[in-house]
Amino acid sequence: MVEPRTVHGVAGADKDEAAKSAAAGAAKPTDPYPLMRQLGGRAYQLLAAARAADHFIAQENIEDRDTGSWLIACAVGLAEELAADLDGMARNLKTSGGDAALAVGFQRLRARAHQLHAATRAADHFLEQDNSVDRSTGSWLIACALGLADKLANELEDQANGMRRASGEVALSPAELSAARRPTQASPLRSATA
Repeated sequence: MVEPRTVHGVAGADKDEAAKSAAAGAAKPTDPYPLMRQLGGRAYQLLAAARAADHFIAQENIEDRDTGSWLIACAVGLAEELAADLDGMARNLKTSGGDAALAVGFQRLRARAHQLHAATRAADHFLEQDNSVDRSTGSWLIACALGLADKLANELEDQANGMRRASGEVALSPAELSAARRPTQASPLRSATA
């Protein structure tokens, strides 16, 4: 039986507990790895929403295009939350005086997350317009968002794996990294929020 899930994969009363643990994780800049794994999982959810929106927007019937519009609206919320969480982690890292290389990585992640949020917002706006030129612009912006989501998910995964290596844990081999990036349920980042 499938349990009801929220956007982040947390059901009902567990949502408050998950928010508290995420806030506690954000408050501990010395161990950001578990939170990076969670953000990576959410980035893959965002990538899936953008990929599905791109697919449904290209379909002929109105119901499919409406589904694509709803999916990109969902992606807007996911991108906004992801950007805000990365901003919070970056602030915590900065105030803790953490590793400079880690700070540079977070700057790149934050920029990509804000670009992705802007692309999804713009796509959502243009898809709701009444003329075909604006809707076409919206579909191109979905393709842009899809590319950004793919880059962000991979960069979050690379950053998390770098943290794992820095903390002394065994790093994934290149073959394992490649397998982890494939869209399967066995991926450690995709299953982090399940």
